[in-house]
Amino acid sequence: MEFLKIKAVFLILFLSTSSAWSQTAQEALEKAFAQSYKLEKEKDFLASANELETVYDQSSYEINLRLGWLYYNAGQFDKSITFYSTAQKLKPYSEEARFGLILPLAAQGKWDEVIAIYNKILEINQNNTVAMYRLGLIYYQHKSYDKSLPLFKKVVDLYPFHYDGLLMLAWTSYFTGNYTQATVLFNKVKLYNPGDASANEGLQLMRVKK
Repeated sequence: MEFLKIKAVFLILFLSTSSAWSQTAQEALEKAFAQSYKLEKEKDFLASANELETVYDQSSYEINLRLGWLYYNAGQFDKSITFYSTAQKLKPYSEEARFGLILPLAAQGKWDEVIAIYNKILEINQNNTVAMYRLGLIYYQHKSYDKSLPLFKKVVDLYPFHYDGLLMLAWTSYFTGNYTQATVLFNKVKLYNPGDASANEGLQLMRVKK
């Protein structure tokens, strides 16, 4: 019986100590994040990152994600990739981490890797219009209009009065020779933004074609 009492006392002491340590750790994290946000607002991205490095925990999704963002803004793209990749591995379904990882990869011109990540996002969430639109833009900029067309079309299918989607689908239709569809779409753009310069340019080019 005496042994059980001693055991209970030790258990209470352990739980109390553990709770106090947990509270202290949480307070340290909050303090580091608060100071990090303050320094970020001052555009001191490296100092902001250093604040989080002092409480770094490899298993923390939040710290890794934020360090990826801060090192990207500081122009340290390799370090940004490392932290974003760690965050993505910690949360395999995170679109947030993948969109973050795209930033330093795009800054380094690693377009094949960027495209692969967008495709992975769409594999997980086939109706992610941000991924569709941005992937469509990459193909469009590389003049791969046959690849950008279905992406912009799906964006417009999901958001029929979406300015960016309508405009890019209109231009892609123009460059693939579908002038009738392009005309309709450019006119829809002008309903969203009357007098739109890009839409007017497209319509003028098609008048010349005629």
